[in-house]
Amino acid sequence: MKKTIITVVGKDTVGIIARVCTYLADNGINILDISQTIVQDYFNMMMIVDTNQTAKDFGEMAKDLEELGKSIGVIIKCQKEEIFDQMHRI
Repeated sequence: MKKTIITVVGKDTVGIIARVCTYLADNGINILDISQTIVQDYFNMMMIVDTNQTAKDFGEMAKDLEELGKSIGVIIKCQKEEIFDQMHRI
């Protein structure tokens, strides 16, 4: 299984989760775990997704999500699980 960590941060607005999840579903990316919170007016979401079934490579998916984030006023970042694990191994 190829796992990716996706983070979404920005000013809270209607439809953030819907837009991100629609992109994932349209591209065969399965959500394994999701956590989201709103602190004052700021939205923060972290997802662990399985990218085994997507036809897109990691770079294309990350760029698509970054552009989607810009269009809805949030910052979306993707990290491969192995890189995320190495960064937080201390």
